[in-house]
Amino acid sequence: MTQKIYYDSAYTREWHTTITGKVDKEDGVYVTLAETAFYPHGGGQPCDLGQIGGIAVLDVNIEDGEVWHKLERAPEQNDVHCEIDWERRFDHMQQHTGQHLLSAMTLKLAEAMTLSFHLGTEYDTIDVAAAELGSNQLTAIEQEVNRQIYRNARINTSWVTTEEAAQLPLVKQPTVTEDIRIVEIEGVEYNACGGTHVSATGEIGIIKLLKTEKVKGGTRIYFKCGTRALNEFTSTQNVLNSIMVKLKTSKDELLERIEKMELEQKQLQTELNAVKTTNDTYYAEELLAARQGLVIAQVFEDKSLKDMQSLATKLTADHEGLVLFASISEAKVVLAQNGQPPEWACGPFFKGNLGAYQGKGGGSEKMAQAGFASSEDALAFYEFTKDQLGHH
Repeated sequence: MTQKIYYDSAYTREWHTTITGKVDKEDGVYVTLAETAFYPHGGGQPCDLGQIGGIAVLDVNIEDGEVWHKLERAPEQNDVHCEIDWERRFDHMQQHTGQHLLSAMTLKLAEAMTLSFHLGTEYDTIDVAAAELGSNQLTAIEQEVNRQIYRNARINTSWVTTEEAAQLPLVKQPTVTEDIRIVEIEGVEYNACGGTHVSATGEIGIIKLLKTEKVKGGTRIYFKCGTRALNEFTSTQNVLNSIMVKLKTSKDELLERIEKMELEQKQLQTELNAVKTTNDTYYAEELLAARQGLVIAQVFEDKSLKDMQSLATKLTADHEGLVLFASISEAKVVLAQNGQPPEWACGPFFKGNLGAYQGKGGGSEKMAQAGFASSEDALAFYEFTKDQLGHH
């Protein structure tokens, strides 16, 4: 059985060992080692990566207590030098220990037990048994968890029996009955855990809560620890600085400036809508004057679907007949009528004919709209529909 170095020495980065087993599978070569520091998938923590004999480790799993390392190819020698991807490993150590500390403080301050933990590539989450966590609670948890980091409490690991575990104030009882590994944050908690951890809370660096969302009657907390949290702050600060430069304002005045811009935008939109309404009125009169029979058909070079629908509604409000519009820039077609003779079921017509022109859409009896893969398809459907209306 492989000696699992990661349990007792999470800071081991390099070591020499021998290959004790090899299996060729369809998806690659798997080997076992006499000693390994490669942590396998488990406990919400992803596996380690690195190299064995200069060959990349692609995945690490544990089966029946044995650790299997998936490689790009088999090493030529049985004696191999192994290296951990330390940046990845230390990141996982920061995130996992940070999760223990965050869960402990969430339980202490909000009486919310952690139900599950996920260590992702971009962010971490814990699901806690709380229907809701208010902003004041989250602020208090974040401040306390970082105070515990500054305290730089020691983190100890040990192996205990079932009887010994029963004497400890564990967060929850372990599911295993032998070889129980305990992770202790001094002065904070005891937890049964098989993951890799930093040696003191100070190495977590910082914990930053990002957001929360409701899940299955509980709350999911998104967070980042250590270098991830620093990178998050740097990225956010860069975006904030760019916005301040563009708006020529300071951070303290930014929110007020945005609110002012929103108000100005609403006023401009109101004015624009009024101008569009006036223009549509005049344009509708021109189209009515130029129509042939009861059909008004027009192709626009650059008109939005919303504007075509608005103009079609205006045209059919007081006049009988059919309106057919197409927009080249948006590759969309609109068909409308007001229910007066000659009646034309717009939606059913689109549904029955769009497929032949790679179009998608639909609508009601009085108005239908569709989008197409290209302007050529849109124009082809427009011409087809125009021809059908001419025969009505």
